[in-house]
Amino acid sequence: MRIVADENIPLLESFFGDIGEIRPVSGRTMSAADVQNADILLVRSVARVNQALLEGSRVRFVGTCTIGTDHVDQNWLESSGIAFSAAPGCNANSVVEYVLSVISLHAEKRGVVDWSKLSVGIVGAGNVGGELAHKLDRLGFNVRLCDPPRAEREGDEGEAYVGLDEAMACDVVTLHTPLTREGEHATFHMFGPERLSSLTEDQLLINTSRGEVIETSALLARLGAPNAPTVVLDVFEHEPRVHAELVEKAWLATPHIAGYSLEGKVQGSEMVYQALSRYMGLPARKKAGQFLPEPALNKLSFTSAAEEMASANIAIRSCYDPRQDDARMRLAMALPPEDRAQAFDRLRRDYPVRREFSSLKIQLKGTSKSMQDTFRALGFKLKI
Repeated sequence: MRIVADENIPLLESFFGDIGEIRPVSGRTMSAADVQNADILLVRSVARVNQALLEGSRVRFVGTCTIGTDHVDQNWLESSGIAFSAAPGCNANSVVEYVLSVISLHAEKRGVVDWSKLSVGIVGAGNVGGELAHKLDRLGFNVRLCDPPRAEREGDEGEAYVGLDEAMACDVVTLHTPLTREGEHATFHMFGPERLSSLTEDQLLINTSRGEVIETSALLARLGAPNAPTVVLDVFEHEPRVHAELVEKAWLATPHIAGYSLEGKVQGSEMVYQALSRYMGLPARKKAGQFLPEPALNKLSFTSAAEEMASANIAIRSCYDPRQDDARMRLAMALPPEDRAQAFDRLRRDYPVRREFSSLKIQLKGTSKSMQDTFRALGFKLKI
């Protein structure tokens, strides 16, 4: 059994080594010649899986160890009798923690003492948007959830969804939509000149969905105009060829790594391993938890003298501070233009280990119930 796999899939050998002979290749440059003699293809989001890649090959199973599937032509796979599996929700919590980290920095920058006073408009209520809404609700935020396709499907039985205009009136607008190019609710360039013009300098716009959801030229124009919003971008049009001026004008810019926590990546590998095991009729005995290493930082302690929001900020940034990724991204964009695309891919390939909040134990001595509730809602492990 031959397996061709993106070299950046974590724990590739640990999960799949017993199933077949693994040949790791670059996902970005994966070609038809690479997969010609493969039985199984394992990818991440940078590989384009379609007829051009697979026609004439032996591949009978394709797995993407990612939450998104817009890089895979599922219709062609189905018509060709090729089994397919993704990893829906695998890194949702990682993206949620990225957004929470950004909001905490934004609140601090704006002098907002209680960050839950910020209203948050979430555009897209799938795995990530839904989980973000749940955590923000527990933290006491005023949340506006916008997802027109889901609202139509669920009707009165679903969540209380709002229109896009209402979501965009919030203090924070965060995008979590899939990339769709056709239909009534297509998201390609959903944020163009008209919608971007409605955002003001008092608002924060975060995009961790797909770069193509925002029209680059329109965003550049808006950021160069008066009263521009604060913008945080983790995704870009035409990756890995990122528009350097857009990075320069964004408040924070990171190299498509919002979902790159170790837990999120490993869970993606585990979910595809389970799907492949079912496809082959094999028992799935391996679990992600058995491969996770001890975190570099495993405990923080706060006493009764600690202030709630300041303590939460310390804990959040002990796990993840997006300013570090922003600094690395800006260094990459300062390289000669011909070197930037490779530098962008290197940032993703060589991404440092990042652990989720659940890896950190928080000891609270004599603190308030409110403080305890905040840490629980964020996802930390508590010791009281």
